[in-house]
Amino acid sequence: MDRDEYRQASLESWRGMAAGWERQRARIDEGATPVREWMIRELAPQPGETILELAAGPGDTGFVVAARLGPEGRLISTDFSPEMVEVARRRASELGLSNVDHRIMDAERLELSDDSVDAVICRFGFMLKADPEVALAETRRVLRPGGRLVFAVWRGPEQNPWISLAGRVLAARGLVPPPDPGAPSPFALSSDVRVRSLLEDAGFADVRIEDVPILQASSDLDDYIETARDTGGAFAAAFSEASGDEQAAIKRELGEAFAPYALDGGYALPGVALAGRAS
Repeated sequence: MDRDEYRQASLESWRGMAAGWERQRARIDEGATPVREWMIRELAPQPGETILELAAGPGDTGFVVAARLGPEGRLISTDFSPEMVEVARRRASELGLSNVDHRIMDAERLELSDDSVDAVICRFGFMLKADPEVALAETRRVLRPGGRLVFAVWRGPEQNPWISLAGRVLAARGLVPPPDPGAPSPFALSSDVRVRSLLEDAGFADVRIEDVPILQASSDLDDYIETARDTGGAFAAAFSEASGDEQAAIKRELGEAFAPYALDGGYALPGVALAGRAS
């Protein structure tokens, strides 16, 4: 699949997942709490600033920022999926936020002027872009001199069994293709060397990276599968297309794979984010 084909397939997938992400919004936000807290601390938003959020999804990370910007500040909350933008718009309305601009925008083609924002925040977006080099160059372009970028991506599959174990089960059964190391994926930017190189090529000079551990809790296998079907496009498609017998086999194999992480009748599946700040 070439980059343009990937972009179109990715957009269609995220448009289809928007309703599921809205249903699972609170759980997604809870599981990512350590990452969100790290990002907000490092971003240190100030009243009156203009801050851009890329790949905002339901928008909760950015909305914490918006609450700290005051009436003179502005959050530009963006996603390339129109349906996701509407999810974020509804959430901002629930929170009573009046300083948020909601825009349909692709991180690889930012429809903003040069030097127009004070900071950019992106949680788990750059790793899924067809061309992260372009997305980071665009990010640098729209930042004002001295502006800062705060972001998070995932470390590798060994450090993120909450993602990788289900993928291995599906791949072993031939329901999804084996991972392509060169393709966009949750683990595409798991290396310090790769991330630093991309940032420096985009024009960032001051880069700091830290690991942030998380836990994804599920009350049982059915709970995990329901959440994965709502929020994971590849998992949802593969599981839905499997026969009843194959679904039962997938559930059994997931139970075996998750056994080391059993806790109180459910599961506490660990993960690690690579979190970074650059300017």
